[in-house]
Amino acid sequence: MSKILMATAVSRMELTDQCRASLGEDGAVEPLVKMFKSGKLEAKLSALNALQNLSNLTENIKRLISSGIVSPLLQLLFSVTSVLMTLREPASAILARIAQSETILVKKDVAQQMLSLLNLSSPAIQYNLLQALNSIASHSSASKVRRKMKENCAVQLLLPFLTESNIKIRSAALNLLYTLSKDSPEEFMEQLGESYLINIVNIISSSASESEKAAAIGIVSNLPVSNKKSTEVLKKLHFLPILISLMSSGASTSTSTKTWLEESIAGVLIRFTIPSDKKLQLLSAELGVIPVLLKLLASESSVAKCRAAISLAQLSQNSVALRKSRKSRWTCMPPSADTFCQVHDGYCVVKSTFCLVKAGAVPPLIQILEGEEREADEAVLNALATLLQDEIWESGSHYMAKTSVVQAIIRVLESGTVKAQEKALWILERIFSIEEHRSQHGESAQAVLIDLAQNGHPRLKPTVAKVLARLQLLQDQSSYF
Repeated sequence: MSKILMATAVSRMELTDQCRASLGEDGAVEPLVKMFKSGKLEAKLSALNALQNLSNLTENIKRLISSGIVSPLLQLLFSVTSVLMTLREPASAILARIAQSETILVKKDVAQQMLSLLNLSSPAIQYNLLQALNSIASHSSASKVRRKMKENCAVQLLLPFLTESNIKIRSAALNLLYTLSKDSPEEFMEQLGESYLINIVNIISSSASESEKAAAIGIVSNLPVSNKKSTEVLKKLHFLPILISLMSSGASTSTSTKTWLEESIAGVLIRFTIPSDKKLQLLSAELGVIPVLLKLLASESSVAKCRAAISLAQLSQNSVALRKSRKSRWTCMPPSADTFCQVHDGYCVVKSTFCLVKAGAVPPLIQILEGEEREADEAVLNALATLLQDEIWESGSHYMAKTSVVQAIIRVLESGTVKAQEKALWILERIFSIEEHRSQHGESAQAVLIDLAQNGHPRLKPTVAKVLARLQLLQDQSSYF
């Protein structure tokens, strides 16, 4: 009886993490697990409640797993004995906590066992199991587990939860579907189908939960961009205005949820700005997607910045073709002088030509290159490179040289990825093709270029040599080519 009283006391105490750590270090976990495994009903319940309290600490989770509690917990959840029913909810809560540790992956088939319990459980247990499954599937080394879950029809099992009235359960199912949608998006799209895609959009437009919206939008962002059927469905459902409204609302939410929302929205916008579909681009621009992309460039998330830059690059690829030449006759009225673009040497209106210059996108793009984070460099440079396309490279070079882009590019050359460095060198080679810019900016780039020639990735050497040749620091016939 004294053990039960002590376990009950531990379960009811408001423990600090320091107290949980002390109890774990002093060996409280193992006897409580033993008490759960071999004790009678009252002892089991007291032990489980105490362990649930202690499991709020990561170090104690590892102790729980090593003590062999996982299998008995699962056996309890499978039990149909009425006497043991009261134990199932705390057991599922402990499993949800245990699943947060990657150590759980040593227990093979635990995810499959939890999946098989979903439709046999009460709402509280379902919620805990969904939380546990999402934690397991989210671990960095869980790719095999995710594949096996999908092979065992996890997606088909989870999709009906999209119409669940219990918001907590629906959100937990959405989170797990989001995690599973990251792998093999084509296969996931086939399983999702049009009807459930409609359900997801309905959740986004009606849910009061920002985190639920983020998960639902995240699922859509993971669907293959090349799938035109899903794009048509999203257009019919007026999905783009919903996203733009979300970005404009500025609803208060936690930092992590805001980041998730921005990354997911930025991912979806790539679909609506693909360069092969000018009509879709025009629709997106008309609805106000470009101001949203500019807002995303200022996000705290490098992923959101990167994705926004990809969309801006996709739009800008078609600016040359869509510009209004100053030589053409305008039938209605002469264009405003404000719309003349020095880079495109024509008249640019943001909503119809997607011009980065007129949109004011160039300064924030360069600002990203000037920052400390390097994840978005390649996407940003690809966007800026669209201002140096063959038809406009000279005017683009003049415009770029007036900005701080050369110094920003030097920063990328010093610490960026090889792909980002390749694009940075391509831009520099175009800018330095003009004598005026060589004399103005060439000296500041010399040191980093010479260092790249000597110590950089072998793949960069031909382009480095071209730039050095522009600066007359290397003969055109050099073996670097």
